[in-house]
Amino acid sequence: FGFMLAYILLALYREREIVGGYDATDAVTYVWLTQGLVATIFMWGWFELSLRIRTGDIAVDLSRPVDPLWYGLAFDLGRSLYHALFRGVPPILLGALVFDLRLPAGLVAPIAFGISVVLAVAVSYAFRFLYNLPAFWLLDYRGVGILAIVLASLFSGFVIPIAYFPDWLATIANLTPFPAMVRTPVEIFIGQTEGLAVLRALAGQLLWMAALLTLGRFVLSAGTRRLVIQGG
Repeated sequence: FGFMLAYILLALYREREIVGGYDATDAVTYVWLTQGLVATIFMWGWFELSLRIRTGDIAVDLSRPVDPLWYGLAFDLGRSLYHALFRGVPPILLGALVFDLRLPAGLVAPIAFGISVVLAVAVSYAFRFLYNLPAFWLLDYRGVGILAIVLASLFSGFVIPIAYFPDWLATIANLTPFPAMVRTPVEIFIGQTEGLAVLRALAGQLLWMAALLTLGRFVLSAGTRRLVIQGG
């Protein structure tokens, strides 16, 4: 997929030097960074919580002295570190061997990129946690989950950079938490976001993380109030 997307975009740049503020090097770097981050930030088809709700195993989670929301976040951060090292770095190195990728300038950009990736993982986890919770009320939770995954893939900038969107669609995307999952860390890395804009971007990720985790906590509480466990 990395090679396919990279060559499609390079074909576009045969006709235009700049598209959406990106040159060809920015675009190819964007492609390989998203390929490297896909397993780190996203987990498509993650329905573990929904399945535990359906089977009743959620009762075990609720009986533990650790809140399921925070336990899941800690687990997901550990999972993301593994994937960053073993499924994130190799694709980026492969892309760097074949294409001329843009490296972050200075010391601030790599540090900000690392912080942004951690926040992106937290935002992604909070969103995935949310789309699993309808299993408390719905017999078939997969429809909600698949729709959520499609929206996240499009509006995060994973399928195509949001900079390529028409203005009206980019405006819609920017009103959602999805760009905080992919576009924000990638644009920090390639230098599209720099200076004070980096702080604003990180603050935006932090706000989305807090908002989604708070909403997840509220919906989980609502779901557990209607949960009936045999014997109590």
